[in-house]
Amino acid sequence: VLLTIGSPHRVTHEKMAAEKQKFVSQLSALPPPRIAVLIGGNSKAHQMTEAVTRRLALQLQELRKKYQASLMITTSRRTGEENTRILRETLTGEHVYFWDGTGENPYFALLGYADHIIVTEDSVSMASEALATGKPVYTAPLEGGGKRHNLFHRLLQNQGYTRPFTGLLETWSYTPPNDTLKIADAIRQKMQIRDQ
Repeated sequence: VLLTIGSPHRVTHEKMAAEKQKFVSQLSALPPPRIAVLIGGNSKAHQMTEAVTRRLALQLQELRKKYQASLMITTSRRTGEENTRILRETLTGEHVYFWDGTGENPYFALLGYADHIIVTEDSVSMASEALATGKPVYTAPLEGGGKRHNLFHRLLQNQGYTRPFTGLLETWSYTPPNDTLKIADAIRQKMQIRDQ
């Protein structure tokens, strides 16, 4: 049994750099601070209600205005059409990039270009991937929750990796956890022992 902080993933600095080049025309001109917003949605543990969506959208719009920031937003299938519509109608104006779901997915490029990352709390995977960047990561609350998810987010906050999203931008540093490499190294070591 290998205990890890987050989930294994495919995010590396090399992959982010390569993906950034694919989206230079869409993202490079956005003025900093650039904020990647990774939005999940309904799950077994969490509900992304209309009220939650409207609150998050207004917080993001105020954040953009307050810090003269750029927003780079991507949603998922779990966000739902109605919530996506609310976000699109609210988050308008200059320096807003909202992936429309067509063409190549800019997910890794958003991570690469971001100065700050906001992740909805429903997804352990998105939080783990965001932390691989070493950039400030904020978790945006949804309704509901579950024992495992709550413990995961509490652990990340207590160890200084993430902070709750409150509508403010802060800067902090940490050594990114590299659970994928940890797992790969352990597997290689076990295979070497088996082959001896």
